[in-house]
Amino acid sequence: VQVMKRLGFEQFMVAGHDRGGRVAYRLALDHPGKISKVAVLDVIPTAAAWDRADARLALSFWPWSLLAQPEPLPERLIGAAPDAIVDNAIVQWGSPAEMFSAEVRDAYVDALRDAVHVHAICEEYRAAATIDRELDAADQANGRSIECPLLALWSSEGGLENWYVEEGGSLAIWRKWADSVEGSPVPGGHFFPEEHPHQTAAALSKFFEDNRGNDASNRVL
Repeated sequence: VQVMKRLGFEQFMVAGHDRGGRVAYRLALDHPGKISKVAVLDVIPTAAAWDRADARLALSFWPWSLLAQPEPLPERLIGAAPDAIVDNAIVQWGSPAEMFSAEVRDAYVDALRDAVHVHAICEEYRAAATIDRELDAADQANGRSIECPLLALWSSEGGLENWYVEEGGSLAIWRKWADSVEGSPVPGGHFFPEEHPHQTAAALSKFFEDNRGNDASNRVL
């Protein structure tokens, strides 16, 4: 919020994928007057995910529990096999192995060879298991919800498409957290913004441009 203010924007729209999506919806909860629209990609609220944690989440999204362990265990495990971590994520999260070029895959692996980078990733998961979950739970208990329009996009091949069908799917979950919700699945795995960038961009553009008007202060982050 302070960065956008320094850039001259008192109000803006925000989109985020995975951890970025969690930052985005918390911005909308914590700064309701600043965020005019929010788009979240392949996530449900952190507390909602933990509340529904079962064997499927434990096996499919093992980073949630493993990387939340106290340091240095997760950091050492990742540092010992960064290539295996990346390959597992690509294949197990619904994307075809050939989707990433060798150059892109290697860039992800190189990032996990950086101890500072790895520690930051683990700290994100530790926060999700503690303070992030606690803040979400407090907002739910106090009846606080996201006031601005929210777009949810998720992988057609992932857990958000299949795990929560009995309670109405991802949109039903988000409607417990936000006043105005729309969304749909996107073909591909967890990395669908990279698998199908044009389709993802089109969905985001339509959402952000609808009823945008001529307010020059309303920018997308």
